[in-house]
Amino acid sequence: PVIVGSGSNNTMEAKEQSLRYQEIGADGLLVITPYYNKTNKTGMLQHFYEIANAVSIPIILYNVPGRTGCSLTCDAVKELSQHKNIVGIKEASGDISFVSKISQFANEDFAIYSGNDDMIVPIMSLGGAGVISVLANILPRETHLMVKAFLEGDVMMARTLQLRYLEFINALFIETNPIPIKEAMNRAGHQVGGYRLPLYEMEAGTMSSLVDTMRRVGFAV
Repeated sequence: PVIVGSGSNNTMEAKEQSLRYQEIGADGLLVITPYYNKTNKTGMLQHFYEIANAVSIPIILYNVPGRTGCSLTCDAVKELSQHKNIVGIKEASGDISFVSKISQFANEDFAIYSGNDDMIVPIMSLGGAGVISVLANILPRETHLMVKAFLEGDVMMARTLQLRYLEFINALFIETNPIPIKEAMNRAGHQVGGYRLPLYEMEAGTMSSLVDTMRRVGFAV
Protein backbone atom coordinates (compact mmCIF):
# COMPACT_ATOMS: atom_id res chain seq x y z
CA PRO A 1 0.00 0.00 0.00
CA VAL A 2 1.12 3.55 -0.78
CA ILE A 3 0.22 6.25 1.75
CA VAL A 4 0.87 9.74 0.38
CA GLY A 5 1.52 12.86 2.44
CA SER A 6 -1.07 15.38 1.24
CA GLY A 7 -1.12 17.88 4.08
CA SER A 8 -0.73 21.64 3.82
CA ASN A 9 -1.31 24.75 5.91
CA ASN A 10 -3.78 25.73 3.16
CA THR A 11 -6.89 23.61 3.58
CA MET A 12 -8.04 23.95 -0.03
CA GLU A 13 -4.58 23.02 -1.31
CA ALA A 14 -4.54 19.94 0.95
CA LYS A 15 -7.99 18.99 -0.31
CA GLU A 16 -6.99 19.38 -3.96
CA GLN A 17 -3.78 17.39 -3.43
CA SER A 18 -5.68 14.66 -1.61
CA LEU A 19 -8.17 14.32 -4.45
CA ARG A 20 -5.34 14.23 -7.00
CA TYR A 21 -3.44 11.52 -5.13
CA GLN A 22 -6.61 9.49 -4.76
CA GLU A 23 -7.21 9.80 -8.51
CA ILE A 24 -3.74 8.55 -9.42
CA GLY A 25 -3.99 5.52 -7.13
CA ALA A 26 -2.95 6.33 -3.56
CA ASP A 27 -4.21 3.75 -1.06
CA GLY A 28 -4.31 6.26 1.80
CA LEU A 29 -3.31 9.76 2.86
CA LEU A 30 -1.17 11.17 5.67
CA VAL A 31 -2.50 14.62 6.59
CA ILE A 32 -0.54 16.90 8.89
CA THR A 33 -1.96 19.63 11.13
CA PRO A 34 -1.96 23.07 9.42
CA TYR A 35 1.49 24.42 10.28
CA TYR A 36 2.14 28.17 10.75
CA ASN A 37 -1.57 28.99 10.38
CA LYS A 38 -2.21 27.98 13.99
CA THR A 39 -5.97 27.79 14.16
CA ASN A 40 -8.46 27.24 16.99
CA LYS A 41 -10.16 23.93 17.80
CA THR A 42 -13.07 24.39 15.43
CA GLY A 43 -10.77 25.48 12.62
CA MET A 44 -8.59 22.43 13.19
CA LEU A 45 -11.59 20.12 13.00
CA GLN A 46 -12.95 21.80 9.90
CA HIS A 47 -9.54 21.55 8.20
CA PHE A 48 -9.58 17.77 8.52
CA TYR A 49 -13.31 17.41 7.83
CA GLU A 50 -12.97 19.37 4.59
CA ILE A 51 -10.38 16.86 3.37
CA ALA A 52 -11.98 13.73 4.81
CA ASN A 53 -15.38 14.57 3.35
CA ALA A 54 -13.88 15.06 -0.11
CA VAL A 55 -12.08 11.72 -0.48
CA SER A 56 -13.06 8.08 -0.21
CA ILE A 57 -9.68 6.60 0.77
CA PRO A 58 -8.42 6.31 4.38
CA ILE A 59 -6.74 9.23 6.13
CA ILE A 60 -4.14 9.07 8.89
CA LEU A 61 -3.82 12.23 10.97
CA TYR A 62 -0.25 13.44 11.56
CA ASN A 63 0.50 15.18 14.85
CA VAL A 64 4.06 16.55 15.08
CA PRO A 65 3.98 19.86 16.99
CA GLY A 66 7.76 20.14 17.00
CA ARG A 67 7.56 20.67 13.24
CA THR A 68 4.27 22.52 12.91
CA GLY A 69 4.03 24.71 16.00
CA CYS A 70 0.58 23.35 16.82
CA SER A 71 -0.89 20.14 18.18
CA LEU A 72 -4.12 18.21 17.97
CA THR A 73 -5.94 18.21 21.28
CA CYS A 74 -7.32 15.12 22.94
CA ASP A 75 -10.87 16.33 22.25
CA ALA A 76 -10.05 16.93 18.58
CA VAL A 77 -8.64 13.41 18.20
CA LYS A 78 -11.77 12.01 19.83
CA GLU A 79 -14.05 13.81 17.37
CA LEU A 80 -11.94 13.14 14.29
CA SER A 81 -11.57 9.44 15.16
CA GLN A 82 -15.31 9.03 14.60
CA HIS A 83 -15.16 10.10 10.95
CA LYS A 84 -15.54 7.10 8.65
CA ASN A 85 -12.54 8.09 6.48
CA ILE A 86 -10.14 8.88 9.35
CA VAL A 87 -8.58 5.58 10.37
CA GLY A 88 -5.61 6.52 12.55
CA ILE A 89 -3.03 8.97 13.80
CA LYS A 90 0.72 9.19 13.41
CA GLU A 91 1.54 10.51 16.87
CA ALA A 92 4.92 12.26 16.99
CA SER A 93 4.55 14.75 19.82
CA GLY A 94 6.95 12.81 22.04
CA ASP A 95 4.43 13.25 24.86
CA ILE A 96 3.66 9.82 26.31
CA SER A 97 1.00 11.34 28.56
CA PHE A 98 -0.86 12.59 25.48
CA VAL A 99 -0.59 9.13 23.94
CA SER A 100 -2.13 7.60 27.04
CA LYS A 101 -5.04 10.05 26.81
CA ILE A 102 -5.82 9.37 23.15
CA SER A 103 -5.32 5.61 23.52
CA GLN A 104 -8.89 5.37 24.81
CA PHE A 105 -10.04 6.15 21.25
CA ALA A 106 -8.06 3.32 19.64
CA ASN A 107 -10.26 0.56 18.25
CA GLU A 108 -10.64 -1.53 15.10
CA ASP A 109 -11.58 1.61 13.16
CA PHE A 110 -8.93 3.97 14.53
CA ALA A 111 -5.27 3.05 15.08
CA ILE A 112 -2.44 4.87 16.82
CA TYR A 113 0.96 4.67 15.13
CA SER A 114 4.16 5.85 16.73
CA GLY A 115 5.78 8.69 14.83
CA ASN A 116 8.90 8.45 16.99
CA ASP A 117 11.26 5.51 16.52
CA ASP A 118 12.55 5.86 20.07
CA MET A 119 9.01 5.30 21.43
CA ILE A 120 7.73 2.36 19.35
CA VAL A 121 7.44 -0.08 22.25
CA PRO A 122 6.20 2.48 24.82
CA ILE A 123 3.42 3.61 22.46
CA MET A 124 2.49 0.05 21.57
CA SER A 125 2.22 -0.71 25.29
CA LEU A 126 -0.56 1.91 25.39
CA GLY A 127 -2.44 0.38 22.49
CA GLY A 128 -0.43 1.54 19.49
CA ALA A 129 -0.67 -0.58 16.35
CA GLY A 130 2.86 0.01 15.04
CA VAL A 131 5.07 2.75 13.68
CA ILE A 132 5.43 5.06 10.69
CA SER A 133 9.16 5.01 10.79
CA VAL A 134 12.40 6.73 9.82
CA LEU A 135 14.49 3.81 11.10
CA ALA A 136 12.65 1.36 8.82
CA ASN A 137 14.12 3.08 5.76
CA ILE A 138 17.50 1.58 6.59
CA LEU A 139 16.63 -1.24 9.02
CA PRO A 140 13.25 -2.45 7.75
CA ARG A 141 13.62 -6.04 8.96
CA GLU A 142 14.66 -5.03 12.47
CA THR A 143 11.86 -2.47 12.78
CA HIS A 144 9.35 -5.04 11.55
CA LEU A 145 10.61 -7.64 14.02
CA MET A 146 10.31 -5.17 16.91
CA VAL A 147 6.65 -4.51 16.13
CA LYS A 148 5.91 -8.14 15.30
CA ALA A 149 7.44 -9.34 18.58
CA PHE A 150 5.27 -6.97 20.59
CA LEU A 151 2.10 -7.88 18.71
CA GLU A 152 2.84 -11.57 19.31
CA GLY A 153 3.29 -11.02 23.05
CA ASP A 154 7.09 -11.20 23.18
CA VAL A 155 7.49 -7.92 25.00
CA MET A 156 11.04 -8.69 26.13
CA MET A 157 12.23 -9.21 22.54
CA ALA A 158 10.51 -6.01 21.44
CA ARG A 159 12.13 -4.16 24.34
CA THR A 160 15.53 -5.65 23.52
CA LEU A 161 15.33 -4.46 19.91
CA GLN A 162 14.08 -1.02 20.94
CA LEU A 163 17.05 -0.55 23.25
CA ARG A 164 19.56 -2.18 20.89
CA TYR A 165 18.90 0.42 18.21
CA LEU A 166 18.18 3.40 20.46
CA GLU A 167 21.61 4.99 19.98
CA PHE A 168 21.30 4.64 16.21
CA ILE A 169 17.76 6.04 16.27
CA ASN A 170 19.04 9.08 18.17
CA ALA A 171 21.86 9.48 15.66
CA LEU A 172 19.32 9.60 12.82
CA PHE A 173 17.98 12.79 14.42
CA ILE A 174 21.34 14.35 15.29
CA GLU A 175 20.48 16.92 12.61
CA THR A 176 17.11 17.73 11.12
CA ASN A 177 15.34 14.73 9.60
CA PRO A 178 15.68 13.61 6.79
CA ILE A 179 19.29 14.78 6.47
CA PRO A 180 20.90 12.01 8.61
CA ILE A 181 18.76 9.16 7.24
CA LYS A 182 19.64 10.11 3.66
CA GLU A 183 23.31 10.27 4.55
CA ALA A 184 23.12 6.92 6.34
CA MET A 185 21.35 5.25 3.43
CA ASN A 186 23.83 6.61 0.91
CA ARG A 187 26.73 5.35 3.02
CA ALA A 188 25.01 1.96 3.34
CA GLY A 189 24.93 1.71 -0.46
CA HIS A 190 21.29 2.56 -1.20
CA GLN A 191 22.07 5.74 -3.21
CA VAL A 192 18.98 7.76 -2.38
CA GLY A 193 20.44 11.03 -3.66
CA GLY A 194 21.34 14.37 -2.21
CA TYR A 195 19.44 17.32 -0.77
CA ARG A 196 17.26 20.17 -1.91
CA LEU A 197 17.57 23.49 -0.10
CA PRO A 198 16.94 24.38 2.63
CA LEU A 199 18.16 20.87 3.51
CA TYR A 200 21.92 20.63 3.23
CA GLU A 201 24.84 18.26 3.81
CA MET A 202 25.67 17.31 7.39
CA GLU A 203 28.27 19.15 9.43
CA ALA A 204 31.58 17.32 9.84
CA GLY A 205 31.15 16.67 13.57
CA THR A 206 27.65 15.24 13.36
CA MET A 207 28.62 13.27 10.27
CA SER A 208 31.44 11.62 12.22
CA SER A 209 29.08 10.75 15.08
CA LEU A 210 26.57 9.21 12.67
CA VAL A 211 29.22 7.11 10.94
CA ASP A 212 30.62 5.89 14.26
CA THR A 213 27.14 4.86 15.41
CA MET A 214 26.49 3.08 12.11
CA ARG A 215 29.63 1.03 12.60
CA ARG A 216 28.56 0.05 16.11
CA VAL A 217 25.31 -1.42 14.80
CA GLY A 218 27.10 -3.38 12.08
CA PHE A 219 27.22 -1.23 8.96
CA ALA A 220 30.45 -1.42 6.94
CA VAL A 221 30.99 2.32 6.39
